[in-house]
Amino acid sequence: MAENEIVFDCPPLLKVYKDGKIERLSLDSLPPGDDPITGVQSKDVQIPLPETAISARLYLPKSTNPHRKKLPLLVYIHGGGFIAESAFSPTYHPYLNSLSSISQSVVISVEYRLAPEHPLPAAYEDSWAAVKWAASHRTGSGPDPWLNQFVDFEKVFFAGDSAGANIAHRMGIRVGLDPDGVRLKLVGIVLVHPFFGGVEAMGGEGVEAKGVSDKLWAFVKPGTCGSDDPEFNPGKDPRVKDMGCERVLVCVGGKDFLKDRGWYYGEVLDKSGWGGKVEVVEDKEEDHVFHLMKPTSENAAAMMNRVVAFINET
Repeated sequence: MAENEIVFDCPPLLKVYKDGKIERLSLDSLPPGDDPITGVQSKDVQIPLPETAISARLYLPKSTNPHRKKLPLLVYIHGGGFIAESAFSPTYHPYLNSLSSISQSVVISVEYRLAPEHPLPAAYEDSWAAVKWAASHRTGSGPDPWLNQFVDFEKVFFAGDSAGANIAHRMGIRVGLDPDGVRLKLVGIVLVHPFFGGVEAMGGEGVEAKGVSDKLWAFVKPGTCGSDDPEFNPGKDPRVKDMGCERVLVCVGGKDFLKDRGWYYGEVLDKSGWGGKVEVVEDKEEDHVFHLMKPTSENAAAMMNRVVAFINET
């Protein structure tokens, strides 16, 4: 095998060569600051880990009220198959400016570490560290003044797309299993086109698409027991019933090969004994993460309004 031979290929996101060289889809990083379109302010913060630190981007919506009320907090986790993308990319920064503005929420977008340099559970642990860091502001004495001053910790939400939705789901269960460890009120989670799988094919997955999905999971979690790993197949996880929120919104795309996994997730959660309310909504003519690829489309606007209504529901 030649040194430059490719040993793992997930186009267009990542190539790994025999000699260990990694080629990742290069994306520009957009800086934080004041967004001229929405008026949202953003800044980057460091979140300490035991042996390093991760970054996160905070978003604060503009308010015309000098006596601004406390705002919901949304912890957002980006997608990218656990191997690509960034909280700072042109894909996510404009989207979260808009989401923060329209929902009037403070947003934390987590820059978790990526596989293969940092295989799972790194992304889970980094995201959990961000949740705990956010919760450290509950008494108004945390390290960041925006969270101390503006966040209502009785109105906390998690959200993510694709692999980020998988992570958001896992974080919801961790809150349910350890409510005293974070001491915040997780009201709901939003899972957009979640990256789940399983050994048995489901619906219209297709052999090729399922093969790519299974291969990617084995790559990002080398020690996995396979595609029925409870972290990949919620139907094999008895802890689903411990979901630590009251409401879950699942969005699926009618042309997304992961569509049936999203519907199945809703069934699993509903029948688990959890006791909350789960809703699955399908955009029949749309593919995977269409709202990020076509943010000005009519259906993307409808999804944005759906997510905002979920956050602002009383």
